[in-house]
Amino acid sequence: MPNLPPVKLVIYAYSDSVMSSQVGKYTVRVNPEKYTQTFSIVYNQNGAAGSANVPLKFDHQRPSTIKFELLFDATGAIPQSATDLTTEINKFLGVVYNYQGSIHEPYYLKLYWGDLTFGARLTELSLSYTMFRPDGTPLRARGDVTFTNYVDPSTLAKLEKKQSADLTHIRQVVAGDTLPALCGKIYGQPGLYPLVARHNQLRHFRSLEPGTQLVFPPIAALSTRS
Repeated sequence: MPNLPPVKLVIYAYSDSVMSSQVGKYTVRVNPEKYTQTFSIVYNQNGAAGSANVPLKFDHQRPSTIKFELLFDATGAIPQSATDLTTEINKFLGVVYNYQGSIHEPYYLKLYWGDLTFGARLTELSLSYTMFRPDGTPLRARGDVTFTNYVDPSTLAKLEKKQSADLTHIRQVVAGDTLPALCGKIYGQPGLYPLVARHNQLRHFRSLEPGTQLVFPPIAALSTRS
């Protein structure tokens, strides 16, 4: 990771999913004029047959994407341009696209440019060749490139704060906690407190002792207890 914001867009390549082993980088020769970042949310829209409308129920968030148009140039008209277009594009592909036999997939990526820091995997690249020598050798190309945000699983779990009702949760009681309120936070159903009390063998669940550890099992397991 650079110490100062890079003047030009830099793409770092890593061989591991937590991005600790840097193995290469590519610095663009011409900064893109713009980039587009897209965010999307998926909702469950299933409804009963004949319904005029259905409520949108949150399902999941898709990883955000970021799109650039990159210029690859070997005409000599641009300062510090590449001397050979094919070599330059292959260098780019070697960082962002090529299959790496040592890890059995392309590299993990991080993009840095100014205030932008974006963990990513390349998901789409389209190259348009626009200028040629008389013999057909390409001199200029534009690349429409899409990167999809990547976050390693351990970091993603921390970001999600593990609040799913499908997981087991352990909470330490603090002053003011009530069992219905805790059930409301974890399951979204305060009325499950008698089942949680039974699961934890609580005799005096109406007055929780601060410091007590309570186990909130997955909601499916909780609902099947007698």
